[in-house]
Amino acid sequence: METEIFTLASFAVFTALVGLVSWAITRRAKDVGARGYFMASGGLSGWFIAGSMMLTNLSVEQLVGLNGDAYAHNLSAMAWECTAAISTVALAMFFLPRYLRGGFTTLPQFLEERFDARTRRIVSGLFIIGYTLVVNPSGLYLGAITFNQIFGVQPLFGLSYPATISLLVVASGAIGALYAVFGGLRGVAVSDTINGIGLLIAGLMIPVLGLFALGHGDALAGLHTVLHAAPEKLNAIGGAHDSVPFGTLFTGMIFANLFYWCTNQSIVQRTFAAKSLAEGQKGVLISGLLKLLVPLIMLMPGVIAYHIYAGGSALTRPDLAYPQLVTDLLPFWAKGFFVAVLFGTVMSHFNAVINSTATLIAFDFYKPWKPSATDEQLIRVGKRASIAIAVVSLLIAPMLMYAPDGIYAVMRRFTGFFNIPIIAVVLVGFFNRQVGATPAKIVLISHVIVYSLLVFVLDVDKRYGFHFIHLMGTLFVLEVALMLFLSRRFARETPYSPTPRAHGDTTPWRYASSMSTFLIAFLVSVYLTFSPLGLANANGPGAAYGKLMAAVWCVAIVLAWRFAGRSNASARAARTA
Repeated sequence: METEIFTLASFAVFTALVGLVSWAITRRAKDVGARGYFMASGGLSGWFIAGSMMLTNLSVEQLVGLNGDAYAHNLSAMAWECTAAISTVALAMFFLPRYLRGGFTTLPQFLEERFDARTRRIVSGLFIIGYTLVVNPSGLYLGAITFNQIFGVQPLFGLSYPATISLLVVASGAIGALYAVFGGLRGVAVSDTINGIGLLIAGLMIPVLGLFALGHGDALAGLHTVLHAAPEKLNAIGGAHDSVPFGTLFTGMIFANLFYWCTNQSIVQRTFAAKSLAEGQKGVLISGLLKLLVPLIMLMPGVIAYHIYAGGSALTRPDLAYPQLVTDLLPFWAKGFFVAVLFGTVMSHFNAVINSTATLIAFDFYKPWKPSATDEQLIRVGKRASIAIAVVSLLIAPMLMYAPDGIYAVMRRFTGFFNIPIIAVVLVGFFNRQVGATPAKIVLISHVIVYSLLVFVLDVDKRYGFHFIHLMGTLFVLEVALMLFLSRRFARETPYSPTPRAHGDTTPWRYASSMSTFLIAFLVSVYLTFSPLGLANANGPGAAYGKLMAAVWCVAIVLAWRFAGRSNASARAARTA
């Protein structure tokens, strides 16, 4: 009883501390008006952007889902996270400068300028439906099963399993909604950053404690077991029967990640609120660097669980691997802090997505309907929308307990409804000035129909072995080709020309190119390390591994040095002018 009281008390203290600090910083900023509420007055620094992007992206969804996938298969699922480094480089170097020069509040606002108002509303509608029906409910559900496993909520209260999950969903969702409704974007960003620091500390504790447990008190012995007992579990080069075959990295995975990091409203809204382009680029690239820690925090515990729990046969579902590991390994004095961090990630993910959804409703639907709406009216609509979205997500989340095992992969299938057509339309909009609005609308609507038939009716993945990520890549190519073909009939009357509406300094960060180079080098190094050339080899890394690593870093250092030289020359020229 004393242990449980201490756990609950430490959980409450850390959760309250996050709320208090977030409130104090948000209050000191004195954001006013709709721009203050939805865009933090355009005053987010690089560190807050990085923290908010990471916690919007990372939640219990990844902790449970990715570790469950590693427990059942290998490290191939890290592709969803690590390859985001390429997309963050694309956001920092290509998309963000154009977004900030255009002064956009939402991604669909760009689509209205480039195509038309109806295209904007279609994309906003796809975002709102996806966030409300898939993204938010899944995060709440996976958080609930984790809390139940760690805290033993069901036996504690004597409730049925469905009632317990529903109770936990409502508790975490309700508190998360409070941040979004009353704190606005700045409150969300601050709480995200604080919880992100906690997640980094707590997340690294589990693999360390797991190695000690696996080695019966000797972490090196545990590491030896992980490296040599089943080295194939450390392989990130997925085969045809793994959840993410390696070939998909070069087809649909590229475009799925480009969508998520470069056009997804819940992510890019943080960068729209940057103090300057330099701060935005800094935050984006820092988040890309943090994503490369994913194998340690979000997959390695799953591998350790595989070795601890009888070679992967002791647990009834892969999604239970991480919660069970935390329950068995975490000392009582750290459990309250750890659960508070997990609670914070669920909350942060939930409130960030709610804030972005409310922004879409206020600016993409209400404002065009009532152009004369005041800031007070926009904020009021945003708050009401936040409450409505939260309620719908809370109702849907408990239903996911009846979904198939390995919910992470199921969720990725559902995001295919809207991610590929949106990134196709955005990229064509940037690179082709002639394509009109009709081809964009045809692609957006037809994709939903075609993807539904292929994936959920014909089930081409299981029947014909055509992986759904390959299908995403194929549909992207076909949809871009369709837009270009239709542009012969439905072209703009005049070529598109961007309208500059910058709200701040658009000078690039001087180290952006060098940092981007190192990010790509880190990504290649991670894949070399977790491959048959590296740790996924019974005999350990061979000579080829060392040579390839040396080549990668020699090229990276030379390129970074040249980029830094050009940046310094540009800075000197600007000062002279």
